[in-house]
Amino acid sequence: MRTIAFHTLGCKVNQYDSQAMLELFEQAGYEIRDFSQPADVYVINTCTVTGTGDKKSLQAVRRVLRQNPAAHVIIAGCLAQRDGEKLLATGARLVIGNARRNEVVKLLEEAVENNQQIAAVTDILRTHYEPLTISRHEGHTRAVLKIQEGCDRYCTYCIIPYVRGGIRSRRPEEIRLEAERLALAGFSELVLTGIHLTSYGRDLSGETLLHAIRACDVNGVERIRLGSLEPVIVTEEFVSALKEEKKVCPQFHLALQSGSDTVLKRMRRRYTTDEFRRACHLLRAAFPGCAITTDVISGFPGETEEEFQESLQFCREIGFARMHVFPYSARQGTPAARMPGQVQKAVREERARALIAAGNELALAYGRDQIGQTKEVLCEEIVDGLAQGYTREYMLCHFEGGESGKTYPVRIEGLTEDGLSGTIPPQ
Repeated sequence: MRTIAFHTLGCKVNQYDSQAMLELFEQAGYEIRDFSQPADVYVINTCTVTGTGDKKSLQAVRRVLRQNPAAHVIIAGCLAQRDGEKLLATGARLVIGNARRNEVVKLLEEAVENNQQIAAVTDILRTHYEPLTISRHEGHTRAVLKIQEGCDRYCTYCIIPYVRGGIRSRRPEEIRLEAERLALAGFSELVLTGIHLTSYGRDLSGETLLHAIRACDVNGVERIRLGSLEPVIVTEEFVSALKEEKKVCPQFHLALQSGSDTVLKRMRRRYTTDEFRRACHLLRAAFPGCAITTDVISGFPGETEEEFQESLQFCREIGFARMHVFPYSARQGTPAARMPGQVQKAVREERARALIAAGNELALAYGRDQIGQTKEVLCEEIVDGLAQGYTREYMLCHFEGGESGKTYPVRIEGLTEDGLSGTIPPQ
């Protein structure tokens, strides 16, 4: 029995892609091992969104080859797509980008049989939606379902369109089939993900994100959670239709990136702070108490102290339930990397710390607002005798008396270091 282990960096799309490749290897007779264990083959599915992603990806490759010099290493994902044949210098047996992953078993075995290294990196700008599928996921109750690939926004700081290619959408009938498979496998929550969900369906005739959401409304699925959206999709019509989809969770990740209009313009984001504010208002009117989460970049080229303060105050005004903060990371080949006024690293990091502190305050305030309310919690596992799972707003909750895989009404009574605590009300 041949053995294989996976290590995934980056986003939920990468998680899905890794699971799809894992299942292909299983079907070919490979035994799955934990990444910390000895294995014949290691797959590192890489990220290149930031310099940190590059660094962690290469560290994982070097560590595996140092500890297991006889193993065959596959470097996959965005860094592989970006650097291609250069990565063969690491000693990897196979480098495979963001296409041809459905051939990964054949390519590896061909490389091993011929005792050669293969760089299977193709032109990502001229490819179709790759028919990857999964039948399960790492969690016990929640699975990621990929419905879309690629992006054509070309924000000035972002490398993703260059390594993921243009918009490719999965057809609703294929989404429904996978949703049914995952429901049969016991997953009651599906997280719809893609590189640019807002663009779903633009390459299909008459399809929109709403069609993809409805395709997931199958028996056994209790919750449908949306991945990252842009505020431009949040129109009155969209929100009104979304409100009718009762399984959609009231947690919406709207990518802000900056709360300064002048910075947004330099970033080539296609909305203003007024439009973002209106999107939040529409969502909160339709889904009272919903969690709005976001991403913010600190220290974008040319960001003045005044622009940073605008961004910080805008985040406080919106009152996000959670903020993911990233100091700007220059990506070679993007327009922002060539812009004048590059902000010093120390300033980028100082501003990131201020945003993180504000985000923590806002998260605490949102958590306090949950106290006294009864929330629906989907129990995922039992840890140290306590059930834990997530509310529909994606707040982690600890309580007594739960069973994994079941949903409970939980009265929220307090805060913990990582979320909420509560009790199941007496019947």
